[in-house]
Amino acid sequence: MSSTVISHTRFSVLDRSRTRQGRPAAEALRDTVALAREAEALGYHRFWVSEHHGVPGVAGSAPTVLAAAVAAATRTIRVGTGGVMLPNHRPLVVAEQFGVLEALFPGRIDMGLGRSVGFTDGVRKALGRDKEDAEDFAAQLGELLGWFTGGSPTGVRARPSEGLTVPPFVLALGEGARIAARAGLPMVIGDLRDREKMLRGIDRYRSLFRPSRWASEPYVVISGTVAVAGTEAEARRLLVPEAWSLAYSRTHGTFPPLAPAESVRTHAMTARERDLYKSALAGHIAGTPDQVAHELETVLKETGADEVLVTTSTYDRTALLDSCRRLAALFAPGR
Repeated sequence: MSSTVISHTRFSVLDRSRTRQGRPAAEALRDTVALAREAEALGYHRFWVSEHHGVPGVAGSAPTVLAAAVAAATRTIRVGTGGVMLPNHRPLVVAEQFGVLEALFPGRIDMGLGRSVGFTDGVRKALGRDKEDAEDFAAQLGELLGWFTGGSPTGVRARPSEGLTVPPFVLALGEGARIAARAGLPMVIGDLRDREKMLRGIDRYRSLFRPSRWASEPYVVISGTVAVAGTEAEARRLLVPEAWSLAYSRTHGTFPPLAPAESVRTHAMTARERDLYKSALAGHIAGTPDQVAHELETVLKETGADEVLVTTSTYDRTALLDSCRRLAALFAPGR
């Protein structure tokens, strides 16, 4: 069963190239490219990849490189990053990378940008960055966009970026909503587990939005986990590997590869791990097609979002693809 509000909303996919226990990291990258092909066939609007450094559970460390592989393997779906973490890079280099992507795949590239720095002190040191670098995000963002419009006090010009239009998006966490609004850019905000915080961020963004050459009006993408299966129990099972990985990261300081749901459920957990695990399972949109349609309709009406970016990760790739298909049947039932 689909609803009018769902069928009039764009749905997209962010795949984090999560590694799986006992499987090589290279397989996770190939799985990402394969999922992009499926998402295109199912009618999803965009397919984005992420940036993580030094994380055992994530193979996607170079999002613009992976985006190139995804774009080369597809024909029509928009391809981008969710996101490139701008404080980790020089804006000129980021502009050049996206310029090359846009030149190779014209009209299909998105530039999703975040303000996070490395996950641990060791990663930040290896990148030559520290937490304070995130505070310069607004200035970094302005410099990056300037390379596309041609203004630089250095006299240098970004090739082949200058004059190209690559739609920028800001991943909004904390101050991100205000920065996106002041820059007049589309905003991606998550996650679905904290609706009140999400609604406050969206309200702040809309109230502060200033039209720009990139966007004449606010554009809101809400992101989070959506899992659809034949039964509610099967849908909840998809959430288990990522929930345990998150709980483990909070107690051990690093994200591990995803483990099968069955092994997680039989794993002996400390009281703190159990609490974190249960918390990580809560608040997602998961269930049968009818249950998910009802929940999506509710959140779309609450937020007035223009697009949903589905960020689901799980060990069972067959079940993940089935979830993508069932969700696509809700927003594009005749496809």
